[in-house]
Amino acid sequence: MYAHDIRKQMVERSERRAVRARSSAHSGALSKWMIGVPIKFAGGGEIYGEDESVDYVYEVAHGAVRTVKVLSDGRRQIGGFYFAGDIFGLDDGDQHSFSAEAIVDSTVRIIRRNTLIRLAGHDRDLAQRLLLVTSHEISRVHSHALMLIKNAQERVGSFLLEMSERIAIGAMIELPMSRQDIADYLGITIETVSRTFTSLESQAMIALPNARAVILRDVSALRQ
Repeated sequence: MYAHDIRKQMVERSERRAVRARSSAHSGALSKWMIGVPIKFAGGGEIYGEDESVDYVYEVAHGAVRTVKVLSDGRRQIGGFYFAGDIFGLDDGDQHSFSAEAIVDSTVRIIRRNTLIRLAGHDRDLAQRLLLVTSHEISRVHSHALMLIKNAQERVGSFLLEMSERIAIGAMIELPMSRQDIADYLGITIETVSRTFTSLESQAMIALPNARAVILRDVSALRQ
């Protein structure tokens, strides 16, 4: 609760200074309007908690974020990963159904949801951008749900294809998340993730130069 109050004070101070500012020099969804407060979080740091009021909208300025729910039996479920330029925290209810954590040292831009809605009412470009972001998030959630009915190799293959579309540089994917994070996102064990990575490498679909890097060698085979 204390962290929530500190965040609220920082956001309100920033909005009083910059709510009317505009700039097209930034490509991020919120940074274009120069009204979000950039806050730094250490790796593993909580950005907001499960069941916390949905008062803010968040954009990753730098780093990577995961949304997390701890189930009643102690298992952890990861709902999504977010990278630079991605917006998160757009829950449709009054409370967050997942918590959000920085995976690595990250900077997150934060704005009050009511402020963003008010601005969108007077800015057609912002309104269209928010509609696209919301549609994309709905599509991502549906894709994740469909991923969870596949077998283990198909889940890992789908995950790698998703990451290749979002954060790859050429054929190289530098994964900021751990194998445990991947397992909790895909609903399988960390041992299954490791075995599947090894299997895909033996089939020449991927190469694994180190623990966090994946090189896609045969994207067509992964899609199949």
